[in-house]
Amino acid sequence: MTGTLSDISLLASYVAAGFYIAAFVAFVLDLARRGSFAATPAAVSSAAERRAARVGAADGASGSVAVITEVVAPDETAETKVPASLSLKVAMWLTTTGWFVHLASDVLRGIAADRVPWANMWEFSLTGTLVIVGIFLLVNLRWDLRWVGTFVVGLVFLLLMIAQLRYYVQVAPLPPALQSYWLVVHILVAILGTAFFAIGFALAAVQLLQTWREKRDAQSLPPVLGFLKTLPKSESLEALSYRINIIGFIFWTFTLIAGAIWAEKAWGRYWGWDTKEVWTFIIWVIYAGYIHARATRGWRGSRASWLSVVGFIAVMFNFGVVNVFFHGLHSYSGLS
Repeated sequence: MTGTLSDISLLASYVAAGFYIAAFVAFVLDLARRGSFAATPAAVSSAAERRAARVGAADGASGSVAVITEVVAPDETAETKVPASLSLKVAMWLTTTGWFVHLASDVLRGIAADRVPWANMWEFSLTGTLVIVGIFLLVNLRWDLRWVGTFVVGLVFLLLMIAQLRYYVQVAPLPPALQSYWLVVHILVAILGTAFFAIGFALAAVQLLQTWREKRDAQSLPPVLGFLKTLPKSESLEALSYRINIIGFIFWTFTLIAGAIWAEKAWGRYWGWDTKEVWTFIIWVIYAGYIHARATRGWRGSRASWLSVVGFIAVMFNFGVVNVFFHGLHSYSGLS
């Protein structure tokens, strides 16, 4: 029965991946449509009218200088507004449907193992990608960030397929060190931190592209990646990436703390300079430096986004390289 449920779980993960790749294609089609729409005379005229209205409002202001701070939804800062397309609606439906199939796969794996489904790399990948998509869907209940679906769903599909091809293992008994309630706490917060870092990374990547386009526009160079005109300005993208990365950093801090407590319970010491421990700390330092540099040193815009990208690369290196090729006390978190 355990083997059957595990096999059904794997099959469901393939079905979920099928929905995600179809959603990715639909998201790409929406970006292509956005690029075409941004180049139309009507869109260019509409953007020019909005700019003229802002200039007129500024000219009509009194002599005193007023500083107004307001909370603006990310999609309200786009240079060109685009109505939701059929492909975008289909993409969101496919993503949501894929997520529910993905959830079923994760639950079945947990039932088959009779424990939480994140005790090895396959299960961490399965649950982690599930949480990334779940956070993406939840964020869209507050802000319209459907346009970032191309990057988020594309990343999730890639990670899930690599896990299916490289990391899948049958259900096996847990090693003694993992037979602890700290398995639930430590790994869960690590998954949540990784998921928020992934969303922050996607936004940072878009911000870097947006900055590049804006610089080209300022230099009157030929336009590129027209769909970016329909996305928020680079400043808004970087600010949103920063907020999301802060949430991820909080979870990662708890990951370090919970890991140290668990290490003391399992091995009698809080810290032992194990390779996995070191890389977890390195990731924490990178994001701590990113938050500090942005908050106190004025590292905004592309410099901050590059730090976010470096941080997520370190997260992926920790998972895909350290877990596989470096041996230590955490080796059991690898392929078995």
